[in-house]
Amino acid sequence: MLIKIILSYIIGYVRVKVEGYYIERFINICTNKKIVIWKLKRNKDIDLELNVRIKDFKEIVKIAKKTRCRISIVKKKGVPFIVNRYRKRKLFGVAILLVITLIVVSSNFIWNVEIQSEDDQFFNIEQDLNDSGLKIGVLKNKINTKEIINNVRLKRSDIAWMGIEIKGTNAIVKLVKAKEKPDILKEDEYCNIVSEKPGIITKISAQNGTAQVKVGDTVNKGTILISGWIEGKYTGIRYVHSKGEIQAKVWYTKNKTINLKQEIKEKTGNVENKYTIKINNFEINLQKRVSKFKFYDTINAEKKFKIFSDFYLPISIVKTTYEEENNIQKTYTIDEAKKIAIYELENELNNEIDNKENILDKIVNVYEKDNQLEVYVTYEVQENIGTNEKIVF
Repeated sequence: MLIKIILSYIIGYVRVKVEGYYIERFINICTNKKIVIWKLKRNKDIDLELNVRIKDFKEIVKIAKKTRCRISIVKKKGVPFIVNRYRKRKLFGVAILLVITLIVVSSNFIWNVEIQSEDDQFFNIEQDLNDSGLKIGVLKNKINTKEIINNVRLKRSDIAWMGIEIKGTNAIVKLVKAKEKPDILKEDEYCNIVSEKPGIITKISAQNGTAQVKVGDTVNKGTILISGWIEGKYTGIRYVHSKGEIQAKVWYTKNKTINLKQEIKEKTGNVENKYTIKINNFEINLQKRVSKFKFYDTINAEKKFKIFSDFYLPISIVKTTYEEENNIQKTYTIDEAKKIAIYELENELNNEIDNKENILDKIVNVYEKDNQLEVYVTYEVQENIGTNEKIVF
């Protein structure tokens, strides 16, 4: 029934009023003749409104005469009536034709490049795709996805897998981040275990090779911890692939200087929005781009037009939001400045240290001078500091 109603809108239909004492008989005859009628509304006992297709209108007029009912047209609906209404308006027809032409022509181009990745952001990936031929406004039949993928992967070492899917006027680029693999020496290669960073040894266990340091020793970066050779009383010196566990206390330090008197920006809550229409690379400013505010922060948001989920058009609206700011003088107490600095420095250190459970101690040093506060935060951490280093003869 729904399909028939949609088809009726395309071919046109009318809403009519039927008046008479034999309306039930009128409806029964229409049903028997398989005439599609819908949205029946009874206003009074002798008054009924309903929809009927144009091609069936003459037939229901005959039925109305047979049942002694009177018919009048209330509304005309559908495509034929719309076309008839505007048939003399040439400009309207030209506009419709231009829109249809724009949609048809636009369907042959890429108007949006969507990057999908569950991993970290890929720095400058848009430029690499652009340089390889995948960019806004390129013809779809000129896109060689395999060639683009090969070109991008040759440039970058941070991509483990890449795929490109063209849907409508949307190019979907799917990326998987490559994990950095440490250099691993083969078991038959001779190597020492050396220190990756300075520290104080807390534990050393040589499983293969000769320990060169003991617990409590201070080592620098590059110090040999377990050498890749063993000296026997009867066998002499024999080279091996050294193995072992070396734990040490290491230190991470960050510092920050805070001015006790600062000029900071504070938002007033006043906002000004301006809009720009973009047609590919051509921009039409609907208002002057200059803000009325003296000090402000700018936020741009672009909304691309699309007909369906993946059918983008080369038209977008850019909303530029200006948020007014005032410059105010702020004076911090020593305690306030100290808390701010420690909070920021701890965040930096926490992002740098992988395993927070290995943090043994936190040391904070504060120095005041010339209306400034210099803060140092040091984490003492226990880590495995050994790494293999190949022995070169």
